[in-house]
Amino acid sequence: MGAVVRTFVLFALLTGIFVLFGWAIGTVWLGNALGSIVLFLLLAGAMNAIAYFASDRIVLWSYRAKLVTEAEAPGVYRLVRQVTQQANLPMPKVALVPSPTPNAFATGRNPAHAVVAVTEGILRILSEDELRGVLAHEISHVRNRDILVMSAAATIAGALSIMARMFWYNSLFGGSRDRNGNGLAVILAFVGMLVAPIAALLVQLAISRSREYKADYSGAKAIGQPLALASALEKLEVENRRRPIAFGSPASQSLFIVNPFRGGAFVRMFSTHPPIEERIARLQALAQGVDRY
Repeated sequence: MGAVVRTFVLFALLTGIFVLFGWAIGTVWLGNALGSIVLFLLLAGAMNAIAYFASDRIVLWSYRAKLVTEAEAPGVYRLVRQVTQQANLPMPKVALVPSPTPNAFATGRNPAHAVVAVTEGILRILSEDELRGVLAHEISHVRNRDILVMSAAATIAGALSIMARMFWYNSLFGGSRDRNGNGLAVILAFVGMLVAPIAALLVQLAISRSREYKADYSGAKAIGQPLALASALEKLEVENRRRPIAFGSPASQSLFIVNPFRGGAFVRMFSTHPPIEERIARLQALAQGVDRY
């Protein structure tokens, strides 16, 4: 419940930033605050709708993932079937990523169109219990409809980014249409042009991290083995830092159970994932009956 409340509060904050900045831009630039808000929300929504409905195909293609049959990957199928039956979900498609970097992700807009993908590397280093914990985490993303949640967050954040860029171009080559001389709107518009997209990105990242905590919790609870998932996370973090994945895009790092791309402290500050040490500590506490979620 705590993760749900945090996500709601973060969405409210993200929406508040968007509405405030949209009002300022609409007042200064278009002379129509409501029209500005609706226009940019529709633009961002259209772009993200396309990405939402095509996300599974795009991601599988970018990571060279191959859909496999049960005969080709019987062990993975057996574990995925166990976890999905526990979650009362339909059996997703299973894909294999040809990479020695151990990792996993889930994609698809809803449980009926879900795909769970694992790399070749993860099958080599994890025990069966650890792999079950990873798959339970990914199935939790499917059950919690996190692709939809993150698409909604991306729509609002994307609308803010579009507003900021277009207002910047208009301020350089156009002019203000604020006929009422609203000084507050002018100040908010120019400050928002610089600050709002960054603030929206940070809130979007916070939503992503909250969803990761929730998937850790619900996945560990579903299989009753928090320590197995904690052990898997520890191994995956070490291996992904040592040998990052050699293809794909950092823009899709949020899909993976751990960040598959190398990054220094500054990059990790803007990571879509919570600190691995905190994730492990929460799972260890959960194994002792202490709920830190």
